Amino acid sequence: MLAKRIIACLDVRNGVVVKGVQFEGLREAGDPAALARRYDAEGIDEVVILDVTATLEARQARAQTIHAVARELFLPLCVGGGIRTEDDAAAAIDAGADKVSLNSAALADPSLITRLAERYGSQAVVVAIDAKQVEGGWTAYTRSGSADTSRDVVAWARAAAACGAGEILLTSIDRDGTKAGFDCALTAAVSDAVSIPVIASGGAGSFEHFADVFTSGRADAALAASIFHFDTHAVSELKAHLTSRGIPVRL
Repeated sequence: MLAKRIIACLDVRNGVVVKGVQFEGLREAGDPAALARRYDAEGIDEVVILDVTATLEARQARAQTIHAVARELFLPLCVGGGIRTEDDAAAAIDAGADKVSLNSAALADPSLITRLAERYGSQAVVVAIDAKQVEGGWTAYTRSGSADTSRDVVAWARAAAACGAGEILLTSIDRDGTKAGFDCALTAAVSDAVSIPVIASGGAGSFEHFADVFTSGRADAALAASIFHFDTHAVSELKAHLTSRGIPVRL
């Protein structure tokens, strides 16, 4: 079994890290560069910056925030939010991102996935899917969880992989910020449908939730925010717990 990755998510609004529940009720969690510095020291494997209002406000992720965070890190940095064109992706990478995450733009124009994969390599292209449970499965949402695309999540994940995506960042809107645990059924359904890595997101509240999503959810990586931002648990403690459960992690 390949080592599982632990990823910290920095949801940024107006240059400040925020966190809410089910994409609403956002509260401030700190300075993105300071949090990135802390996570790097604690042993996080990757950091994702999501400019949570960039798409809604029709602007690209803030280059200064990306640059400030990138200076603090010696590990992969992924940036999403408002990346609608090749120029937007280039601006994020020029500012210090190693990967870009596409959501609304990928659904609107799947060929953007292919163009970016050809330009930067599939490893630099992440397709983010925000999922809500419906009868019989899950539907993809866009615009920070406010717009129902009526697109089946599993089918869309397969299509994104076929277009050249290197990873799927899969967020359960139903579980986001609830600390009730990852949606392992959702994660397993997508993991079984694609051959590329799947990052589980939404619902982390305990060490055992990570163990569950790596085993029954078959995730390649797990992303969290609140559990790390508010000093609930240290990354090193989480990795020690996973190791004790026989789940390989990067130490």
